[in-house]
Amino acid sequence: MRYAVIFSGQGMQHAAMLPWLPDSPLTRALEARLGRDDWRTALADPDWAHANRHAQMLLAAVQTTAWQVLAAGLPPPAAVAGYSVGELAAGAAAGAYDAETALALADCRARLMDACAQDRPGGLLAVGGLAEARLAALCEQSGTQAAIVNGPDAWICGGPDASLALLQDLAQAAGARCTRLKVAVPSHTRWMHAAARAFAEALEEIEMQAPRACRFVSNTGQAATTAAELRHALAWQIDHTVQWQACMDELHDSQPRCVLEIGPGQALARLWNARHPDIPARSIDEFHSAASAIGWVLRHAEY
Repeated sequence: MRYAVIFSGQGMQHAAMLPWLPDSPLTRALEARLGRDDWRTALADPDWAHANRHAQMLLAAVQTTAWQVLAAGLPPPAAVAGYSVGELAAGAAAGAYDAETALALADCRARLMDACAQDRPGGLLAVGGLAEARLAALCEQSGTQAAIVNGPDAWICGGPDASLALLQDLAQAAGARCTRLKVAVPSHTRWMHAAARAFAEALEEIEMQAPRACRFVSNTGQAATTAAELRHALAWQIDHTVQWQACMDELHDSQPRCVLEIGPGQALARLWNARHPDIPARSIDEFHSAASAIGWVLRHAEY
């Protein structure tokens, strides 16, 4: 039985996500860190929900709790990967550290990124329909940078607000589809260098093991097989372009029979199904219960 698990990034969180998710020590720890009595009620305020620190901690806690529930009914996956902040939950799923550490790392990561962006606000822009060379030219012209490679003509770009506005005008004039994302920091770009450096130092203080539960594919597009490689990958992605297309291809090489996305929305499942339609992917946000998600994996993952 072979399947892969992918943990999504921020931007799709909503109050009704994963209605079957139980209250847990981790979600209570999340609420304590956030200073809120009920994380679902807090999510009803969209401004609060998309604040960077709130979103990153929510994703880490909710994804890790969801995986704990699902893992109790499933054999270990063949491989895991996480998209942006989703790498923290993926590291816990791979057995490199515990769930509480994933939450603490999300808090630390978000605080450092927010501090980095304080003097120069920025964000992310999805750009679709442009070839790599054309996009690179527009990024150089606008003073922005490719933050995530989702496909051969699907990109997330980051930079200061004024530069992103210019990129959007230039890209739309070139026929691209553009959407400003609900993320208030230019993640995975050079503007996050100080945060990446500080996070690397913080990671050295964390007890971490080599991913042992399953194969861990990092945002570099390659597997991390030691604790040192995992530490490097978790810090590297903060100020470098996330190679998600390469991640999907590396996961595909693990020959899973199906792929399960952990998190709100279906963005990663859709990206996977577009690139690798021979292997089905679904998000747990599509299921009304943990049992139905587990059942889908068991039906598809068996040889």
